[in-house]
Amino acid sequence: MIPTTTNSSGLTRRGFAVGAGAAGLLATAAGDFARAQGGPLKVGVLLPRSGAQAGIGQDCQRGVELAPAIFKELGLPELAIMNADTETNVEVARARAEKLISDGAQLLVGAFDSGQTTAIAQVAEQKGIPFVINIAAAPQITEQGYKFVFRNFPTAAMILSDAFANQKELFEATGVAPKSVVFMHVNDTFGTSMQQGINAVLPRFSMPYQIVEQIAYDPTARDLSVEVAKAKATGAQALLLVSRLNDAILITRELVKQRWSPMAVLSMGPGWYEDQYLKTLGKLSDGPMSFVPWYDPHKRLSKQLEAALAKAYPGINMNTNHVFTFEALLVAADAYKRARSSDPKALADAIRTTNITDNVSIGPGIQFNDKGQNDKLKNAAIQNRGGKLLTIAPKEASNAKPELPMSAYDRRG
Repeated sequence: MIPTTTNSSGLTRRGFAVGAGAAGLLATAAGDFARAQGGPLKVGVLLPRSGAQAGIGQDCQRGVELAPAIFKELGLPELAIMNADTETNVEVARARAEKLISDGAQLLVGAFDSGQTTAIAQVAEQKGIPFVINIAAAPQITEQGYKFVFRNFPTAAMILSDAFANQKELFEATGVAPKSVVFMHVNDTFGTSMQQGINAVLPRFSMPYQIVEQIAYDPTARDLSVEVAKAKATGAQALLLVSRLNDAILITRELVKQRWSPMAVLSMGPGWYEDQYLKTLGKLSDGPMSFVPWYDPHKRLSKQLEAALAKAYPGINMNTNHVFTFEALLVAADAYKRARSSDPKALADAIRTTNITDNVSIGPGIQFNDKGQNDKLKNAAIQNRGGKLLTIAPKEASNAKPELPMSAYDRRG
């Protein structure tokens, strides 16, 4: 069989070509398993493939495309992928989740955005279909007492706690730290959750800086000149941000235009590490530090996934989108193998007992607590340098030293 994927209007079996040696034996075993269970597990993958978050949704899709060959090598059963586009819209996400289930999806994965993910979680719980979240940080998603919703991604509070811990590690390592920051954040579900989390978490960390101003803005805005001017006027030494891709680009261009080079750009979300950000801005993309869920570059499976990405998509840096979408599918395949059934309850029971130690993300592995949350995940600090993403904290997962303060924009040629 030739590996294939489908869209939300139809389903095609996804298979693996049988190779030679051990790989061939693994593929045969996976095929035998699928036949014994009546076919591969039908997994509906919901991502924002169009709309304001299209670039990120399409990046997540790369994690989907890389999974089959690696799963074959790991001896995991095949998955039949049913793709759906949420169009970066909460109500569309809800409707597409319902349609995937009516079309036969036995497990759902998605959806990057917390608002869209919340809507899908409600549908999955109502229908009794397991839902494995790839990316979404709003804490309330796993605080509803759901029995069919599982998240292998840190909550906003977890991201913030690790972000402040990693910042302090970097400030100590470099001997450089801002005394004041201005906090700019998107006003969507994720940004609001992070803003609320900062107010709750920051006092516990005795950070060297004070937040002198908080500025919320619309992530779909086409002009952020007023917001950046307001931030500059505070006299803050650094920017603390929760962004998306398009606004990260807009903010950077405004920093250059308004001739403001903060000591540091400290991001606690997506946008600043995206390949589109790096390629669009070139040398102007260097310097920002992102404190985000990431991968451990020293892990065996990380190296395998990174090699597969480099082969399939030359010039693309591995990032959060690939890693956690891949791991969501890894959870699904592992549960299907252990449950030996596509029955929703059996799958959900298997997911609850997940214990994957051969994984990609930072931390001891993938396990879920009684709320369906992997609370063992650890986050990283990464820095953009020369079009690459270097891990600079925590020390045990780092592959480079930090550069702080950031080089001034007007000195980059």
